[in-house]
Amino acid sequence: MDKLLIEGGACLKGEVRASGAKNAALPILCAALLSDEPLTLHNVPALQDIKTTYKLLKQMGVEVSPEGTNSVTVNARPITTHIAPYELVKTMRASILVLGPLVARRGEAQVSLPGGCAIGARPVNLHLMGLEAMGAEIRVEGGFIYAKASKLKGARIMFDTVTVTGTENLMMAAVLADGETVLENAAREPEVVDLARCLTAMGARIKGAGTTTIVIQGVKDLKPAEHTILPDRIETGTFLAGAAMTRGQVRVTHTDPNLLDAVLVKLQQAGAYVRTGEDFIEVDMQGRRARAVTVITHPHPGFPTDMQAQFMALNCLAEGTGVITESIFENRFQHAAELQRMGASIKLEGHTAIITGKESLTGAPVMATDLRASAALVVAALAAQGQSVVDRIYHLDRGYEHIEDKLAQLGGRITRIK
Repeated sequence: MDKLLIEGGACLKGEVRASGAKNAALPILCAALLSDEPLTLHNVPALQDIKTTYKLLKQMGVEVSPEGTNSVTVNARPITTHIAPYELVKTMRASILVLGPLVARRGEAQVSLPGGCAIGARPVNLHLMGLEAMGAEIRVEGGFIYAKASKLKGARIMFDTVTVTGTENLMMAAVLADGETVLENAAREPEVVDLARCLTAMGARIKGAGTTTIVIQGVKDLKPAEHTILPDRIETGTFLAGAAMTRGQVRVTHTDPNLLDAVLVKLQQAGAYVRTGEDFIEVDMQGRRARAVTVITHPHPGFPTDMQAQFMALNCLAEGTGVITESIFENRFQHAAELQRMGASIKLEGHTAIITGKESLTGAPVMATDLRASAALVVAALAAQGQSVVDRIYHLDRGYEHIEDKLAQLGGRITRIK
């Protein structure tokens, strides 16, 4: 199992390019199941979750043809099965996103209940409720979801709580349903908007993506299309937080400042000078220590839960005391214990962490517990004094493309070891 060996004391400086967004690419790859025509995608990140999705699609008989480094063409015409097996689904929660497209286009689906990061319960009941409202017959048995429908019907669906994958799954299912589907209390994340853009390029009729009400008029079938995945806002935010923690200056290019409003506000509160352009964001600490900030996670456009761990790490090195409240997942403070191994002062009270910043942390062997916790530990290790080893980085490889190379490009002393 690979590990990262990190020599601390870095001051991250320079320019780095953002990759395509994992959380946009995964549902968009699943959207290819809605059509018998090819879908060509660009800016697809080279990640373990993407490879797993390719395996899942290929196992169904779908043709997946790489077109250069970060482009791929997916053709679902030769699909041979509607089954998504446990062996593939257990490693990646986003596998549930094949459910809606399979039922909508193929009339049935057999999808294993999903796995992924151990950050708390993320039930799929809202996905199933929505499909049932659209006329699908659903049963859950032996760890599998079985869904069947000769033809889905448009419906009005109200989500009890905001769900990103639920919104995406039902939006995809509704594209080929008879009549109009209205999704109320829908997720507003940029990745939902990017999926809607891709579906629209394929011939879908969607209004309201990016708002709490999405209206979809079903169409008979979809056409060939080409789409470029939006930049990864979480990867972008991770590099910017790393700059703030190490008192450095980092410019992230090929990104979109409009995706990170809540994060940029907090970086400014931490004392960073933030400069943006059409496709770049630059954070400059001018050699100063960051100030502690208070963060409460919320669904978009609030502060993203996927940046919570990175800002906890930032507060560990900041002046003053910062408070982090996690309002979305109930088990997403597992990185706190690992940061404490590096000397961080963190007090946990339920869903709240109170962090008193220290002038420096000390390198230590630490273990990644989930995808974003991995990134937080890596940037903390870069800022710490001495050597750290970050174990279980397979989590990191699920969501960050060549992260050690990119951080080395910024001056980080980081090596992948076996």
